[in-house]
Amino acid sequence: MKRTLALATLVVLLLPVALAAKDSKDSRDSRNTLVRFEGGIGVIPVSSGVGTDPTATTVNRNIVRGVQPPGQIWVIADLSANVKTDGQIRVDGRGLLLGGGNGIGTNASQSVFATLICEATAPFVEHSTPTSPGVALAPNGDFHIDDVLSPAPPATCASPVLLIRSAAGTTHPWFAAGIPKRDNDD
Repeated sequence: MKRTLALATLVVLLLPVALAAKDSKDSRDSRNTLVRFEGGIGVIPVSSGVGTDPTATTVNRNIVRGVQPPGQIWVIADLSANVKTDGQIRVDGRGLLLGGGNGIGTNASQSVFATLICEATAPFVEHSTPTSPGVALAPNGDFHIDDVLSPAPPATCASPVLLIRSAAGTTHPWFAAGIPKRDNDD
């Protein structure tokens, strides 16, 4: 009984200290955070079609801030990203897979990298993790990026867009985008 009481007293006394240390770390981390993203949007390569018949003869590609889409739909189950003021970026993605075509439901043996764009209008500056070799998608489409953006992002990012892009080829199309998390979203 005495041992249980002593242990309970110790927990009660140390709990506030542990919580204060966690709050201090969280506030330090949030002070250094430039922008966060919670949730993801997969790419639909065509944003609209023009024509009166059922098959559009002209399409508008889903270009985001100058970055081309791929030729096929991609889906993403979840995405979480944190970009620090020094350019350090951590991205956790789940289920980035083809959403159409003969390879539907596969990762198409892709590797990816992340690009942050802060400008709402051109000219756009791409702040990216290394494209080569990129980060290989797991068979289920999961990936983790822990790297530094280059060039370093600006001190403020008023209109953030985070794109997850193909590391293959020369155009590096985007497969998914992060959903910005605003301070008042907590």
